[in-house]
Amino acid sequence: MHFSSDKTLDDGVLEREFSLGEIPGILWTPPSPPSPLILLGHPGGLRAMYPRLVGRAQHSAANGFAAATIELPGSGDRIRSADAEQARADLRRALAAGEPVDEIVDRLIIPLVEKAVPEWQTTLDALLALPEIRGPVGYSGGVIAIGVRLARIEPRIAAAGLFAGSFVPGIMFDEARQVTIPIRVLLQWDDEGNDRQLALDLFDAFGSQEKTLQANMGGHTGVPQFAGDDAARFFARHLT
Repeated sequence: MHFSSDKTLDDGVLEREFSLGEIPGILWTPPSPPSPLILLGHPGGLRAMYPRLVGRAQHSAANGFAAATIELPGSGDRIRSADAEQARADLRRALAAGEPVDEIVDRLIIPLVEKAVPEWQTTLDALLALPEIRGPVGYSGGVIAIGVRLARIEPRIAAAGLFAGSFVPGIMFDEARQVTIPIRVLLQWDDEGNDRQLALDLFDAFGSQEKTLQANMGGHTGVPQFAGDDAARFFARHLT
């Protein structure tokens, strides 16, 4: 892990950009480490997502957690996948025409999960080797299929707060049934890009004994402030 820059934000949080091979990322640590870690998932485009990511990281730091994120394969400045670009184009066309999209979603999301999850695990190896970071670890955000896979296979993740609002291949329902860690799913009820029933069915599929669904009125970016406070309490129960 190579740190390329660092700056201290107004609230005392230390922000450091890093690279791990070809994987770029950002680490935020609160003023009083060592700290439990929350991995911040997002749909890609690290620079475009930065204002929302830094807000989430500062909120996490205020509750005593370090936070880290990485750029997804094929996003931002990373090399594009021709297959993924074609799948995105096919998906836009099918949605506009009202055609079935299951096969296209599989082509787009499953390869992304297969590439992104090992990168998250490699990043987690490097982060937990730092003296300012300690376990346990949480995962927060989307793409929800990536979060499902990590929740199923990564033993160092103790709890996951997942954001509904992205497409979910059918195979992920089988994986969700094998998830046993505490799960919290955030659903925006009026998210125009989300299949609400699919999100509800996925929540129902999780095998966790503790699972919570928080559904709020509003669109994709209309998440209320108190939802972040509720998420902080969820992670405080399981990471401290």
